[in-house]
Amino acid sequence: MLVSCTAGARPRLKAQDTRIRLAAAADLQFAMTDLAAQFEKQTATKVDVTYGSSGNFFAQIANGAPFDLFFSADMDYPRRLEAAGLAEPGTLCEYAIGHLVIWTRSDARTDVAKQGFKALLNPSVQKIALANPEHAPYGRAAVAALRTAGLYEQLLPKLVYGENAAQAAQFVQSGNAQAGLLPLSMALSPAMSAGRWWELSAGGYPAIEQGAILLKRAEHQAAARRFLDFVRSAAGRRTLTKYGFAVPGESPRPSPRS
Repeated sequence: MLVSCTAGARPRLKAQDTRIRLAAAADLQFAMTDLAAQFEKQTATKVDVTYGSSGNFFAQIANGAPFDLFFSADMDYPRRLEAAGLAEPGTLCEYAIGHLVIWTRSDARTDVAKQGFKALLNPSVQKIALANPEHAPYGRAAVAALRTAGLYEQLLPKLVYGENAAQAAQFVQSGNAQAGLLPLSMALSPAMSAGRWWELSAGGYPAIEQGAILLKRAEHQAAARRFLDFVRSAAGRRTLTKYGFAVPGESPRPSPRS
């Protein structure tokens, strides 16, 4: 059963001498840090977040990893956990829709903000980083975008894969790759704000619909539910929007800049 993450009741924030554990997709690194800090200020509940690829978390949770909540970069992995009886029925919800950008350092020899996909064909771009499509939804979306643009086969020799979106971003930030197909949420983060980026048309890849679910093994289910309610509250939605996510049920983001 799918519950809308945009229609939740206002969270009841009571003091809790508890600690909840989240498994969160790497694209949430900055947004979730902000959300957790806001929640901790309003409660005594501590929020421990581990970031990584959604596919790896799916495997870990299936093998008994002790997380309370799973925030995936797609709907499929949490849906499969629910089907396997590893999540609380009725808690699966879509909390955000992600977007892809091509990102380069500010000292790149090509101006991706003006050239878009053409920048990837520049001889100075020898390596293009993306999350591993085998277990990262953003990696699969990046491959789909390259195929839609008719560039996948041509650029395949240049592609290098990070374990997750955060590692792919590190490849470009360090100069080990000259461009990256990355989540918009990372391009908007303070750590990467000095770079240049171009947002891909959302029609060029399957929608990155991101789902969250409460896990059966949750040690502090009540606190975990409160955090999920907070993410779906008005404050949580504003925070996700600030970091470049579209929120289900609201107006779509403006057209990509070019």
